[in-house]
Amino acid sequence: MSELTNLLRRGIRLPPAGWMLAAMLAFYVLAGLFGRDPWKGEDAIHIGAAWHMLNFSDWLSPDLASRPFHEPPLYYWSAALTGKMFGWLLPLHEAMRLASGVWVTLALMGLYYASRELYGEDSAAASPMLLAGCAGLLFHAHDAQPMLIALAAYSGALGGLAAIGRKPRLTGIYYGLAVAGCLLGTGIAPTLPLLAIAPVAWWLSPDRPKALHTLLIGLGIATLLILPWPLLLLALEPARFHGWLATELAPLKTPFSFGGGGRFLAMLPWFAFPAMPLAAWTLWIRRKELKTPSLMLPLAFLLITLLMLAWAFRPREIPALLLLPALALLATPGTLALRRGAANAFDWFAMSTFSLFVAIVWLAWSAMALGWPSKLAERALILRPGFVGHLSVLALIIGIVATAWWIWLIVTAPRSPYRSLTHWTLGFTTLWLLATTLILPWFDYGKTYRPVAQAIAQALPADHGCLAERGLSETQLASMSYFVGIEPVAEDSKAGQACNWLLVVGDTRRELAAPDKQWSKVWEGNRPGDRKEKFRLFRR
Repeated sequence: MSELTNLLRRGIRLPPAGWMLAAMLAFYVLAGLFGRDPWKGEDAIHIGAAWHMLNFSDWLSPDLASRPFHEPPLYYWSAALTGKMFGWLLPLHEAMRLASGVWVTLALMGLYYASRELYGEDSAAASPMLLAGCAGLLFHAHDAQPMLIALAAYSGALGGLAAIGRKPRLTGIYYGLAVAGCLLGTGIAPTLPLLAIAPVAWWLSPDRPKALHTLLIGLGIATLLILPWPLLLLALEPARFHGWLATELAPLKTPFSFGGGGRFLAMLPWFAFPAMPLAAWTLWIRRKELKTPSLMLPLAFLLITLLMLAWAFRPREIPALLLLPALALLATPGTLALRRGAANAFDWFAMSTFSLFVAIVWLAWSAMALGWPSKLAERALILRPGFVGHLSVLALIIGIVATAWWIWLIVTAPRSPYRSLTHWTLGFTTLWLLATTLILPWFDYGKTYRPVAQAIAQALPADHGCLAERGLSETQLASMSYFVGIEPVAEDSKAGQACNWLLVVGDTRRELAAPDKQWSKVWEGNRPGDRKEKFRLFRR
């Protein structure tokens, strides 16, 4: 008891290191991976593809509801593997979502080593904390998301290339693994910045002949790891190979868009906060050192990545994740060199903002679980018709412990250049943990297709035979496949035209209409709280 009391009195040590840093980052990685269904969007799509791979043992290439899904396989391999390893302990979708936690962990580790090489031991913890604190990463880091592999590859490559002058052998291994992982995980376009940064790393190296040798070894390792999969796919399923290659090359055939690059930049003030303003501060205070490797390597990588995004991607949040590793590295010196007034302001903003949001989450939980305040409870029910809140003792205990821990952190964190960053990152994590514990059932109720899929399965007889579909999205197809094992075929295909059952989705009479008078409506429904999107099941 006395040891615990002493620990509480001493408070957290800054800068965090060793097991303390590992525990903080593990807290971030794990919060939000559990306790929910595959959600509408990317989460359901990628869990559905990984489930199909695991369920049908089709390991060569991913499928989505028995349809070719022209994506590289590495994320689905990893998700199927974690599903197989932990599916006995967790619901299968949660076990498969653990793969995202693995890739985010590798990204944080890569940035830690990059920061240690570029800025020294005392600065090493800042870069992964900055990455974890980026507002745009939080949601996607806890979804099933292949782009997290590229995030890990970029961080690992920066960590390896930062050590090119000191540890050339390890640099070659890390660089090769990063290139291979990125191409097998996310495709050709996201891999291009990893190739383009190699000449910059060579030029910045103090021993250029050795650096060239190192990079060639890395490219050789990458080639050996990459080639078996496409060659095997070409030999066994040539149509799949050509479909995948066409999908990969299509973005590279589009014209370069300055407007697209501008929209990615316009997204960063909130998406990459606080890393972006702190990176700008670094460039200002070290403007005379721009040619040094510690600044030039992440800055060049940031610019190369931005050019690739403007060329090959539409401005969206998911590809914008690729800008975060370089920004977090650039922001590290500026974060630890904030003037006292700015550091105190950032610290006050972090503590007050997250304390306010923690209070709001508790208020929302009270409305949902206890019915007070009544007006807020009524509003929650309007947004999620049919939702019934309940008091979970486990969720309540976790919420109380997390809130007490946040208060302890505020009270005990010593004065340090790390104080404001620690409060920001761990405040963000505490808020996310509370939201995904206390009010997760409310979110889950409105973002899952489980009720719709189960209602459709109940409306179909056991021997229904072929089911055609019209208008179903990839999310809906994946959810039908995962939740109830139903994989409808396209209405306009040969198989679909012979079906006696038809499932349609839409929000207009035309989209929901039966093909002709031969069809009669058997069932109609929608997700809770979704007034626009409706499903109809017809029988011929």
